[in-house]
Amino acid sequence: MIIGITGGIGSGKSTIARELEKQGFAVYDCDREAKRIIAENKAVQSAIIQLLGEEAFVNGHYNTAYVARRVFDKKELLEQLNKIVHPAVKEDILQRNGQSAKPVLFIESAILCEAGLDELCEKIIVVEAPEAMRIERVIARDYKGDASPENINKVRARVRAQENAYASIPQKKRLTIINDGQTSIDELVQNLLTNS
Repeated sequence: MIIGITGGIGSGKSTIARELEKQGFAVYDCDREAKRIIAENKAVQSAIIQLLGEEAFVNGHYNTAYVARRVFDKKELLEQLNKIVHPAVKEDILQRNGQSAKPVLFIESAILCEAGLDELCEKIIVVEAPEAMRIERVIARDYKGDASPENINKVRARVRAQENAYASIPQKKRLTIINDGQTSIDELVQNLLTNS
């Protein structure tokens, strides 16, 4: 069985995933694994070079800064890049699930639905938190605590951009967790395991 874990920036989905991993569950971190696939998969590398040019890799290493600059504000180019990476991640998840001795594989992704990974999931855990708390968490993590109005506005824009990202998940498949600091992560995980 594959169970998805998703949620907006600063919601705490990675914290939930890490706790599940700590408890011995198989967890597939889509961000981390996508980086590994790009680093190892020659067909993926070749397709990226064809799309973005030789500069996409420097001395065999993925040139993240260059790629980010190329796709920034170019929706069509980003979509084409995603059409290379997302299917490779999907295939890797299915392979990992087939090889796993564990009955459940949790997959964590901020873009679970956009990447089409929701189709693989029997259930999807959506981690939510109040907007102010999400902004505070992201400021602490990504801006070293610099809560300047400019940084707060940047984070707020990212939070708002994701507002409807999970609306397409059917209710029968969806399990919502509120990660607002009122309940410990351990307890949240125990609740979700009971309800999954």
